[in-house]
Amino acid sequence: MAFVQVKPGALLSPVPPVLVSCAREGEKPNALTVAWAGTVNTQPPMCSISVRPGRYSYDIIRQSGEFVINLCGRDMLRSLDYCGVRSGRDEDKLKNCGLVCVPAENMQFAPAIEGAPLYLSCKVASVTPLGSHHLIVGSVVGMGVREDLMDADGRIRLDRGDLLAYSHGTYYSLGQALGFFGFSVAGKDAYARRMKELRKK
Repeated sequence: MAFVQVKPGALLSPVPPVLVSCAREGEKPNALTVAWAGTVNTQPPMCSISVRPGRYSYDIIRQSGEFVINLCGRDMLRSLDYCGVRSGRDEDKLKNCGLVCVPAENMQFAPAIEGAPLYLSCKVASVTPLGSHHLIVGSVVGMGVREDLMDADGRIRLDRGDLLAYSHGTYYSLGQALGFFGFSVAGKDAYARRMKELRKK
């Protein structure tokens, strides 16, 4: 089937919608919704977020030098959306959403969000102005996983976290596992065993 040519845009989709929490000394914490978050390096671990410089949280992150990326499950969807359309300049979004802040590993100010499937504590490594958004790269200095998402063997089971995806203005829940890294070259028995494990809930 042929392609239809459309106006170029940054439509890399779907993406994980996340809550980015931040705080300054002596002030209430804030959170903003970010759809443009990504992994940029393994060793050392680094992640990025893209934020408009006019956002209330932008200055907080620049001044504090830290932020926390909180993955979100289906139960956090309404709060996730609300924090993307309201400003912390005007209200305490965390309080109004009933979100509870907890200490995040190796963060002086920025908290994690209680109940998030996983959080990443990030120290600002660089900020690159790109136009409408600034790319903020953070060094991951801590990570917390919700205890019910750790199995008996110490493996992280984010497949049980009811995680969300965001695609072109719409939220989705992740569905059935379709494969795993390397499945295309796995033996028949290994494939069957791994897929059975993945589809357990």
